[in-house]
Amino acid sequence: MISQVVGYLYAAILVGLAFYAVHIVTLIILYLLHRREPSPTTPQLPETALPIVTVQIPLRNERYVARRVLAAVAAFDWPRERLEIQVLDDSNDDTTTLLQAEVERLQAEGYDIHLLHRDRPTGYKAGALAAGLQQARGEYVAIFDADFAPAPDFLRRTVPYLVADPKLGFVQGRWGHLNAEYSLVTRAQALALDAHFTVEHIARNRSGLFMNFNGTAGVWRRRAIEEAGGWQHDTVAEDLDLSYRAQLAGWQVLYLPDVVAPAELPPLVAAFRQQQYRWAKGTTQVLRKLSGAIVRSPRLKPTQKIMALLHLSGYLTQPLILTLVLLSAPMALYNPRVPILIAALGTLTMLPPLLYIIGQAALHRDWPRRILVYPFLMALGIGISWNTTLGVLDGLLHWGGEFKRTPKFELRGRQGDWRNTRYRIRLDRALPGEIVLSLYILIALAFMGELKQVALMPFSIIALSGLTLVLWDTVRQQSRKLGNKNGQGH
Repeated sequence: MISQVVGYLYAAILVGLAFYAVHIVTLIILYLLHRREPSPTTPQLPETALPIVTVQIPLRNERYVARRVLAAVAAFDWPRERLEIQVLDDSNDDTTTLLQAEVERLQAEGYDIHLLHRDRPTGYKAGALAAGLQQARGEYVAIFDADFAPAPDFLRRTVPYLVADPKLGFVQGRWGHLNAEYSLVTRAQALALDAHFTVEHIARNRSGLFMNFNGTAGVWRRRAIEEAGGWQHDTVAEDLDLSYRAQLAGWQVLYLPDVVAPAELPPLVAAFRQQQYRWAKGTTQVLRKLSGAIVRSPRLKPTQKIMALLHLSGYLTQPLILTLVLLSAPMALYNPRVPILIAALGTLTMLPPLLYIIGQAALHRDWPRRILVYPFLMALGIGISWNTTLGVLDGLLHWGGEFKRTPKFELRGRQGDWRNTRYRIRLDRALPGEIVLSLYILIALAFMGELKQVALMPFSIIALSGLTLVLWDTVRQQSRKLGNKNGQGH
């Protein structure tokens, strides 16, 4: 009886993962069908027709990168009298003092730039963007997080599309990487982000499917923000939330893969882990908030609804992966029979790595070298499955929540060092569970070895490797004397 229950549960998990694997394969096929379509030609606007653009820079406790993003935005090739810069500062450390000096310097040079500091950051990033919008004078709003360094021609290559097409709600650029080669952790993140911005975004946008605004490196039409209901902070994924609400309201969106804004990747596993928790929680909250509106929408075709729901529910794969990890010991002990069909579905779940191969091949000539980091990314993804599952559960049970920022350290290429900086990630409630899970996998591997269940061992070894990496990096980061604890921020 127990053997049958274990077998059926294992099969059900594989079916669920295979379902999402089909979703990824569908995106790969759509990408292959549309990848050769060129981006639309940038509309030509006379200088006199260039609109007023407000650039918003939301940040909190970013003393190491704040001046870099200000320098990049100040270098925009755009008439100064039509460029407004809002520094939306929620800092509670000396970042505010540094920013004030830089803002005053730029003001003296003739820039329309303002520091809007909030002592009480109600609504976190969403609240800061909403507060800034109330004072903005631009018809179009460009948004850049503090770790970005956009090129001078970014506005020239994005804003004209919005001016030329009154139905266009926002334009999204592609994220580049300032420090992809810094470490294995940054290389793995670059691999994942490249797949998202190359394969997934192109597939969705050019196929008429919903795609998300990524919170930065994009330009919004102000009216689209307002008509979609504005920035709201009942989720911690305010960018995903607003972009879906705008598309539900009928606004079109445009993705420009050739317009690249480089940014800094977090070098710490602990930072990546915290970031993924927030994304898992926020995406799940948006799924709760908007799934009904998506299903009921008369504007959307059935395929659009299905793909949108699969997109928003993507982090539900994390509890499924965690359950597979937990089933490793029962599978070894009871050795249930698994039908051949289920084994085939298990094979299907191995197809999504093609997403990363295609993403690297589209961007880099040396993609065979870059793809070698995939096993590390897979181990890391499984290793944080406990953490992201907690994020999913948090998103299912609660609205809103604390927006914990990911600290940045002004890293470029392989240059820079985070170890002597002020910012660090505090220990969180996921750590005890990860320790217990690691011990459980060790026991499960012992059972597998004793019972000669060799076929089950590779997945458990990968999971244990990922958890070991997460725990080791967390201890390593906490052992550094990084100064002021208030540097964490949100």
